[in-house]
Amino acid sequence: MTVRGKAAALSYSIVALVSIVLGSIYLFSPQFMPYHAAALGTSWSALEPEQQTLILALMRVGGGGWVAVGLALALLVARPFRQGQAWAVWLIPLLGLVFYLPNLYATLQVTFTTPATAPWYGNLAGIVALLVGYALCPNSAAVRSATGTTNSTT
Repeated sequence: MTVRGKAAALSYSIVALVSIVLGSIYLFSPQFMPYHAAALGTSWSALEPEQQTLILALMRVGGGGWVAVGLALALLVARPFRQGQAWAVWLIPLLGLVFYLPNLYATLQVTFTTPATAPWYGNLAGIVALLVGYALCPNSAAVRSATGTTNSTT
C-alpha cells in the first residue's frame, strides 16, 4: 500500500473509531446530553418518564447508527480497502457521508433554532476526514476500471 493509501486508511479508521466511541456514549447514556437540556430549556429530572423514554430511545437509535457505520467503515478499511478493491474506494466515503451529512444538518438545525450549541463541528470533521481520505486515494475507482485493474493496492 502506498503512503497515500495508508494515509487514507488512517483517515477512514479515525472516523470509524470516533463513530464507535460516540455511538457507544449515546447507546449507554442514562440521560440526555447537556446540549439537549439547553435546547429544551429543562433538566432531565423535570421531564415526564414518557418523555425520558422517548428521548433515550431516539438517542439509542442514533448511537446504534454511529456504531453500525463505525464498524462497517472499520471492516471495509481492514479488508477490501487494504486489498485494493476498487469498490471500497468509493463505498467507504459514500457510506460515511450518507450518515454524517444528515447528522450535520440535524445538529445545525438544533444550533440555529434553539438556545443550544449542538456538536455540529464533530459531524463536519467526520465529513472532512472522509473527503480527505477519498482525495488521498492514489487510484480512484474510475481510474482502476479504466485501466482494467480491479485488485491493485491503494
